[in-house]
Amino acid sequence: MLRLPIAQRNNWQQLAREYGFHFHTMYGEPYWDESAYYQFTLKQIEQDLEAPTEELHQMCLEVVDVVSKNEELLNKFAIPEDYWQAILDSWTNKEPSLYSRFDFIYDGNNAAKFLENNADTPTSLYESGFWQWLWLESNVQSGRLPKQADQFNSLQEKLVNQFKVIADYYDLEYMHFACCKDTEEDRGTVQYLQDCAKEAGISDYFVFVEDIGIDQQNRLTDLSDQVISTCFKLYPWEFMQREEFGAFAIQKTPEHQQNWVEPIWKSILSNKALLPMLWKLFPNHPNLLPAFFENDIASMNQAEFAAQKWVKKPIFSREGANIDIIENGQIQLASQGPYGEEGFVYQQFHPLPVFAQNHTLIGSWLVNDQAAGISIREDTSVITQDMSRYLPHVIVG
Repeated sequence: MLRLPIAQRNNWQQLAREYGFHFHTMYGEPYWDESAYYQFTLKQIEQDLEAPTEELHQMCLEVVDVVSKNEELLNKFAIPEDYWQAILDSWTNKEPSLYSRFDFIYDGNNAAKFLENNADTPTSLYESGFWQWLWLESNVQSGRLPKQADQFNSLQEKLVNQFKVIADYYDLEYMHFACCKDTEEDRGTVQYLQDCAKEAGISDYFVFVEDIGIDQQNRLTDLSDQVISTCFKLYPWEFMQREEFGAFAIQKTPEHQQNWVEPIWKSILSNKALLPMLWKLFPNHPNLLPAFFENDIASMNQAEFAAQKWVKKPIFSREGANIDIIENGQIQLASQGPYGEEGFVYQQFHPLPVFAQNHTLIGSWLVNDQAAGISIREDTSVITQDMSRYLPHVIVG
């Protein structure tokens, strides 16, 4: 695994505008960075990232099977009781998933370590599935990269195929897509998924989350009063489960069935309580880090706890928010944010590898149950957040 410099394409900003990549720079800071790239061998990809991703995914599904049937654990996951039956029904009915992203610590030499599962609303999809592939093709054609250079990237093909599976499962006539207003990155992600759905033969409609309404039959509707029967939402389940319209989001009657992508059973996977459950069910797995619930930490030998370095994570944290790094019982580094009232978990600290003074994080993508590619984020900070830079990758050798 190498970080190598490369000349930026002269016209990449113009190409970005033409292809709708409007968030390559955010708040005046670069998000997409093609002044360097990461190089992997095929063995590193297949053995160290692809295979563990699919194995860990099956382990995560085992957690869903356990938690969805256990009220005590659903409480630990801070999921409101009104949604327990909907989660169990969704899981029992095998409602189809679209995609997920694992966050890995990986240095090219040692086993990748699993940090968390972005199972409900993962972004950086467009730049992973489409834009970095265009970068590869362009640089191979120009001779800046060797002709045999490849990329671990089958995201777009697999997304299209999975949309066909979803269309068959729900017998779709059309599908809605939704995200919040004033989020250019989210809108870009959803537009990319709309394009994939179109390629799968699905008629699609877009609606902002804030514009979703309810008709006289208590069905969700868009601004044209069209009923929303099946909807991809780039909007977290933990938000929906605490909002007034959440009850309408899970209604299923003989006259109307409300379907979601991602299905509600994925609210177990997108939850940081997944981490201690994985460690409990699969202790000492080479790709896992020790992780515990708060009450488990309270019952530990405090001298033993203080002797180790920990990452304290809110159960619902996103984009690196409200993360504390604790050493010798003291907070060494903290990020701000709105999370934490729901409780915390503790995961043993494992350093991100450093390349050219950047802390590097690997995102490993899944479409349904299949590994489908990687993305790379780097930051001068130890905590990867929403503004951390995105760099492309290649496979050589």
